[in-house]
Order: sequence, then C-alpha cells, then structure tokens
Amino acid sequence: MNEKPLHASLKEWYAQPGDQFEVAVDGFVIDIVRDNLLLEIQTGNLASIKSKLTNLACSHQIRLIYPIAQEKLLVKLAKRGSGGIKRRKSPKRGRVEDLFWEIVSFPQLLANPNFSLEVLLIREEEVRRFEGKRNWRRRGWVVEERRLLEVVERRLYQEPADWRAFLPKDMDTFTARDLAEATAISGQLAQKMVYCLRKVSVLELLGKQGRANLYRVVDT
Repeated sequence: MNEKPLHASLKEWYAQPGDQFEVAVDGFVIDIVRDNLLLEIQTGNLASIKSKLTNLACSHQIRLIYPIAQEKLLVKLAKRGSGGIKRRKSPKRGRVEDLFWEIVSFPQLLANPNFSLEVLLIREEEVRRFEGKRNWRRRGWVVEERRLLEVVERRLYQEPADWRAFLPKDMDTFTARDLAEATAISGQLAQKMVYCLRKVSVLELLGKQGRANLYRVVDT
C-alpha cells in the first residue's frame, strides 16, 4: 500500500494489544480496528477522505487521528557535488488551531455522535530532495518523506464541550476579528474556526456588528 514513514510510525505508536490492522469495513480499508471503534490516521489533506469518513460514520464509531507538526526539523539531501546533508529547524511552529484549515471541508461531520477527532501535536523530520525546476515554489526542493520524532501532546474532540476549548473563556460576544486577535491567529483561520464551531452548535450568529458577523457562545 506504499505506506509512508510518518503514517507507519503513528500507527505503531497508537496501537494497543488486541488491535487489528488494515481491516476492510464496508468497502474501505481501516488503519486500526479497536473493538467497535474504527481508527483512521491521516497525515495529509483531510478533504481527500471526506467521503470515507462520512459514509463510515453513518453506522460505525470512527475516530480520525490527525498529526500537526508543532516542531519540524528540515533535512535537505545533498545536491550532486554540493557536499553533505543539511539540517535546520523550521521557524514555523504548528498549533492545534491549524486543524481548522482542514476540517472546514466537512464541518457537519463534527456534530455526528459517531465521529471523534484526535489531534497529535508532534515533532517531525521532513526530508527534502532537490528536483530542479519541478517544484518552483520550494526552489526545486520536494518532500521525500516525513518522519516521526516524538508525540508531544494529544487532544481528543468528541463532544461540543471539547470544541469550546478553542474559545477564550472571557469572550461572550465577538466577531471573527476579535477571535483572531484574542488567540493570535490569522483572520482567515478565525473565519474558518467560527464557521466550523457554528456547525457543531458551539457558536450562534447574533447579527451584525458594523459589517462583521457577531457571534456568541451557546449556553450548555
């Protein structure tokens, strides 16, 4: 199945005695089956498995496991005639809010009681090789593979109360811009966050504050 190193390492890290691996369920291959719970690890784009998750959540308990690189070590394989391998730490640090860049493609699934999501904040090594003009965005470098160095933290989201953890406790009514400033994220990411949190009934739209939408946290 051409399993990538990061995916294989996370599967090994997550596994428990009695788990079954690569099991066919309703026409889909599941990474891990643990009793009645299906565990699916996805290290790439989440939109690509939207149909799989949506179909399985209709009749099965399924948990999506998604890693976010809190810290990344970049490894560049030597160009021909350029010397040894180069290593450096990436200045970019991932955070759990980055999840919303991906789950915005299927926010309705978050409200399904059969669905849960676990974020693994990790340290990873990203190996790149030089391909010349093939990848101009990275000046000719392409990602060869990703390797797990350490799982730093894990966070599970399966009920509306879990999703409220993304919101500052002292905010009652606010706009997406207010949320962006309070949590030190971009305005674009804040827009995706409020959209998803509305779908899981954590936020409700009150109306307008000037030209911006005004939201409030739904009472439990």
